[in-house]
Amino acid sequence: MSYIITSENELFKTVAPNLPLASEEYTRLYQEQLNNVLRLYFNRIDKLMGQLNATAPLNTITFTVYTVATLPSAVTSGAGAVAFVSDALAPVFGNTVVSGGAVKVPVYSDGTNWKVG
Repeated sequence: MSYIITSENELFKTVAPNLPLASEEYTRLYQEQLNNVLRLYFNRIDKLMGQLNATAPLNTITFTVYTVATLPSAVTSGAGAVAFVSDALAPVFGNTVVSGGAVKVPVYSDGTNWKVG
């Protein structure tokens, strides 16, 4: 299973919790509160790590394959977003990708258009 991080599938943002202040003497209530806070925090970290876990071979990235017509907007994807298309027509590195062919090629967003590369 692979995850592609997009605006629809964002990583859960996890921040360190505010730990309860300890009393001068040990109390069971404080220890239980501390354990609950830490349990919640580590559960969130486990969920985050689960999102990053992929079963693809190491050192590989699995992209969703689009046709040029089904690519998400380059503007909303943002500069630097990458994708893969299956129907590029005579792709030239750095040029805006055009559909109508059968060439499979990676593309990237420059913030305005999807470029071959």
